Amino acid sequence: MTDDIDEARDWQGNDIDCGSCRHQALKDAQSCRLKHACVHDRYARRIDRFFNWNPDLANSYVTHAHFEVRAIAAKHASVFLLPPLLDDPEETVRWNAGRRLPKRLVLRLRNDVHREVRIRIVSVLDDAELMPMMNDPDYYVRLVIARRVAPALLAAMIGDAEPEVRRVVARRIAPDRLLRMASDQDALVRLEIAQRLTPETLPRLRYDPDWRVRYEVASRIAIGELADLTEDSDGFVQEMARSRVYGGRSGEYPA
Repeated sequence: MTDDIDEARDWQGNDIDCGSCRHQALKDAQSCRLKHACVHDRYARRIDRFFNWNPDLANSYVTHAHFEVRAIAAKHASVFLLPPLLDDPEETVRWNAGRRLPKRLVLRLRNDVHREVRIRIVSVLDDAELMPMMNDPDYYVRLVIARRVAPALLAAMIGDAEPEVRRVVARRIAPDRLLRMASDQDALVRLEIAQRLTPETLPRLRYDPDWRVRYEVASRIAIGELADLTEDSDGFVQEMARSRVYGGRSGEYPA
């Protein structure tokens, strides 16, 4: 079955001529097919299929003028040909080469100019190798790191400038570090903390300025500590506290 795209053009927009292709023998052997599996096609899916069918040809295409060809060839070519591709002008080529090379060679990609390369490199590095990236200028790189590194290392990211990153830290950091984030300036970070604190440590947040945090406190702290929250300025918090103090019997709530 061919792809839905009817045209067969190369990356420069020219019609593909199978008759002048050096891989004519492959066509005869049904190892390539126009509009389906062709190294000259401008569509990555067709190039990818060509190399899946003919991985032994990838070595001769790692320096091809079209970046899609170089990037896909890098997935199949000999690793001994890949180091120069770490300096390729296209980020997709650099990443496809980097994912197959030894770590000692790809550590340089931690400082790649393109955020997508730095984001992807996170998945192949160990915790210790990721620590220098915790101060990456791109918040999403730091976010991916916060989701991946061991909880014990997240203390270094407690003060991250991006609330979304700190929220991930709050969800994953070791329990004994939670209170260090209890005064975070972002209410959603504090809510994440409140949801993880034990009932014994929750009273620390009973006077939080955000009603959602106080509601969480009111729903789980000891009943004997709810007195102030039964008169909370927020109706939801007040209702939660009173329902627990008075066992849900609204008719017995004080006026």
